[in-house]
Amino acid sequence: MTSGSNLPLPAPRVRVEVTAPSALDVSGLLIAANGRVRSDDDFVFYNQPNGPGVSHRPASPAGPDSITVDTASVPADIDKVVITASLDGGAPFAGTEPTTTVRDADNGNVLATFTPPALSTETALITVEVYRRGTGWKVRAVGQGYANGLAGIATDFGVSVDDAPQPAAPAAQPTQPAAAAPPPPPPAMAAAPPPPPAAPAPAPAPGGVINLDKGRISLTKNQSVSLVKTGRPPLAVVRMGLGWEPAFRGKSIDLDASVIAFDPQRKKLATCWFMKTTILGGAIAHSGDNLTGQGAGDDEVITVDLSRLPAEVTGLVFVVNSFTGQKFTAVAKAYCRLLDGPSGDNELVRFDLTSSEPRTGLILCKLIRQYSGEWHMTAIGDYVDSKTARGMVKPAAAAL
Repeated sequence: MTSGSNLPLPAPRVRVEVTAPSALDVSGLLIAANGRVRSDDDFVFYNQPNGPGVSHRPASPAGPDSITVDTASVPADIDKVVITASLDGGAPFAGTEPTTTVRDADNGNVLATFTPPALSTETALITVEVYRRGTGWKVRAVGQGYANGLAGIATDFGVSVDDAPQPAAPAAQPTQPAAAAPPPPPPAMAAAPPPPPAAPAPAPAPGGVINLDKGRISLTKNQSVSLVKTGRPPLAVVRMGLGWEPAFRGKSIDLDASVIAFDPQRKKLATCWFMKTTILGGAIAHSGDNLTGQGAGDDEVITVDLSRLPAEVTGLVFVVNSFTGQKFTAVAKAYCRLLDGPSGDNELVRFDLTSSEPRTGLILCKLIRQYSGEWHMTAIGDYVDSKTARGMVKPAAAAL
């Protein structure tokens, strides 16, 4: 097929596969006559693998990432299913040739293939759409690229990739931000394995909180540390590594790490999560979604350029959620650790969670800007009932 061409579908169930030299994430959106999803439930992807008549299959030895459309089961008010693809980690498509293959889902026979014209800075792509035509169904080759990733496509079709506005929590005492330093070069995003255990946090000096003078700090719940060293300039770039493992021979568990930025009145300004991996002009960036929690080292990493944060950002709350509803009692060795950027190989502060609860949301820690302009990190470790970052806004605000 070529861009804009279409073919009738002789099979009632089709599987749409997208392949490229690099790993791909494939998604499907169920679109109504008004050109938009009916609700966020019509967005089918690796974290929400089943919708009405549409399902996602992750890549495996049996085949690549794919979306299956059972046309007989698609609701009558859905006009088409839009198939999208994006490269892992938000990389651009330059130098790749993503190829879409449409198969009969029952026997595997190839019904159509499509490779779009050369792509460059695009980080997400509408590959094809499966759509109604009279009493039958057809497939159309699209090949439309987006420079703002899967979130850009989802937003265009009405999916809420950011949090809905939330009522503000009671006002907190405002803080006075320091003048921003010139931004350093962007940090690398690869997660580093944790170093040897950190030393316990020393007692605070009279009249103040502990700082980083003693080296690595290991926090306990509700303990705080000032992110400064005596005689050293303030930290400019930090990386928050978050990690977990399945509990004792348990199955893989898909958790999502996010950070929510607040103003002095505890009003949410922005959320950085797997559907929106950069916020605040790139001052905060997310490494991307980890689907299993398997393996040593940080599962997800959030990089914060403190010097580039807008003055109204005075609080950052780091949270973890179980999108698929698995409880934190199925998780072992959950932790967060703060690393000095841009190299990200120097662990400054660590908080290891020693307890769990049968709930789906966790507030791990917070960073608060002080009157002096320095930042304090506080370990929290509170559990709540929420499967996404959207439901964490109110409890996170209350934790500031």
